[in-house]
Amino acid sequence: MASYSIRKLIDHVIDGVIRVPAFQRGFVWKPDAVAFLMDSLYRDFPIGNLLLWQTREKLEKEKELGPFSLPDAKKDWPIQYVLDGQQRITSIFSVFQTDLTMNPSSKFDWLDIYFDLETGDDQWDSSFLALADENVDPARHFPLNRVFDDKNFYRSLEGLSEPYRQRAIQIQSRFKEIQIPYELVEREQHEEIALIFERINRTGVRLDAFQLLSAWTWSTEFDLKESLSDLQDEIEPFGFGELADDTNLFMKCCAAIIDGDAQLKTIISLKGPAVRDRYDEIKTGITGAIEFVRKELKLPSLSAVPYPAMIVPLARFFAKADGTAYHPTARQVAELKRWFWRSNFNRRYSSGVGRAHTADIAGMIALRADENHEVIPNAELSVDFFEKSRFSIGSVNTKIFVAMLAQKGPKSLLNGNSVDLNDVLQILNRKEFHHIYPRKHLEELGVDDNHINCLTNFCFISSGDNKRISRKAPSEYVLDIKVNKSEILASNVIPDDFSDDDFVKFRDTRSKLLAALSKELAT
Repeated sequence: MASYSIRKLIDHVIDGVIRVPAFQRGFVWKPDAVAFLMDSLYRDFPIGNLLLWQTREKLEKEKELGPFSLPDAKKDWPIQYVLDGQQRITSIFSVFQTDLTMNPSSKFDWLDIYFDLETGDDQWDSSFLALADENVDPARHFPLNRVFDDKNFYRSLEGLSEPYRQRAIQIQSRFKEIQIPYELVEREQHEEIALIFERINRTGVRLDAFQLLSAWTWSTEFDLKESLSDLQDEIEPFGFGELADDTNLFMKCCAAIIDGDAQLKTIISLKGPAVRDRYDEIKTGITGAIEFVRKELKLPSLSAVPYPAMIVPLARFFAKADGTAYHPTARQVAELKRWFWRSNFNRRYSSGVGRAHTADIAGMIALRADENHEVIPNAELSVDFFEKSRFSIGSVNTKIFVAMLAQKGPKSLLNGNSVDLNDVLQILNRKEFHHIYPRKHLEELGVDDNHINCLTNFCFISSGDNKRISRKAPSEYVLDIKVNKSEILASNVIPDDFSDDDFVKFRDTRSKLLAALSKELAT
C-alpha cells in the first residue's frame, strides 16, 4: 500500500497537486473530531485509506480545501483529486501547515489542536485538545502547528520543563514517522469517477440524495449545485427562491420531468447524464410552474402555496424538450386552475403524496396532449370548513382560505386600497389579516374563542385600518367606509348586511359565500 508522510501530504497540497473536485461537499468536521483524529494518528490506529484520482487534466470547477484557497498546480505535474478522505486531509493540513493563511471570509469552525503534556499514557484518555487562545496554558499545552516548523518548534521548547521538553520532542518524532495510506485511481471517463465517488459514499458516511445526484451529474462543463444556485438567483426576486433551498422538492421535479414519476425509488435511479443533458428542460418546467402560480393563482411565494409539493406536477406540465417556454391554451389554464383548487379542497397532498404525484403527473402529460382532459374529479369546501377552522397563519387550512381570498383582488376594509399581494403573501404577513368582528367586541359579548378566531371572521385589513376599527362594533366602524362600500365588501367575500351586529347571522352567511366561492373555483 502506498503512503504519504504528513510532511509530503502538506507539500502536495501547497504545491497544488492534491485538490478537491467540485462534486465534493464542504469540510464539516468540528474541532473535537479533528483532535480525535490526531489521537488516532499518534496511537497508530487505522484511519482508513485516502482515495485519490490522478489525472493531468485540471477540472474547470474545484472546491477550496476547507478555509484554504489552493495554489495552481505546477505545469506537467499530475493532479490528485480527493475522492475519499477530504475531511482527514483538510484536518491534517489545517493542524500542521504554516505556509497558507485561512480565508477571512471562510465560515470555518476552527480551533488549534494541542497536546496536553500533563496527561499520561492511558489509552482511554485522549491527550489532544481543541482550544481557544484564552484557554491555552503554554507550560502544558504544546501546539501541533509547531511540529513541522523547526524554527518555531525549538522556540516552543524554551518555556517547558525538561520532562515536558523531552515529551514534545518525542511527539514531533512520532508525527514525522506517521504514514498515511492512499490508493490512486487513474480513469479517463469523468462519469466513472463520479460513480466511484457515489459508491464510496454509500459504504461510508451517507450523502443525502441531492449530494449523490450532484455527483452523478457532475462534469467539467456542468455543476448541478452551481446550476441550482443560479436558478435560485433567477427566481428569488419572484418570491420562490426557497424552492431551490428545498433540494428534495427540486429532485422530485427532475424525476417528474425525466421519468414521469416523483417517488423516492425514481429519484434514486435518476441517471446523471440525463439530468445534465435535460437540465434546460427541467429549468423551463420549474420556471413555467412558478409563472403559472404567480400570474394565474395570484400567489407570489412558495410559502403561500398550501401544498408546495403541487409544484412538481406543474413543472412536468410546463417542461418542454427544447428548453423554451410552453404556452398553454385557455382550456389548459382553466383545467390547471381547477386541478389546483380541487387538490386543495380534497386535501390530496396532505398524505400519500407519492401516489398523488404519480397520478397527477400522468394527468398533466395527458392534459398536454388533450386540452379537454380532466386531471382529477371535482371537489369543493363545506360551510363547516370555514366555521370550524381556526385562523393560524402557518396552517394549510388558513393558506387555502387566504389563497381563495387572493383570487378576488381584495381591498382593505376601510380605506378601500387594493391589497398588495406581493407584499402581504411573500411571507404571509399576519399583520395584514384581522378580525371582521373585533376580538374585544366579541369577548365582551361572551362569544366563544373558537368562533371569534374561525376563518369566517378574518379578511385582509391593513394595520392602519385595524387600529381605526379597534374594538368597535361593525355598525360603528362601517361609517368610516366612505366610498365603494359594496365593491370593498365583495372583494373580501363579506355580505352587504354584515354591519347589523348579528355575529351568528354574519358567520352563517359569509361561510356560505366562501363555500360558494370554493365551488366556483373548482368548476
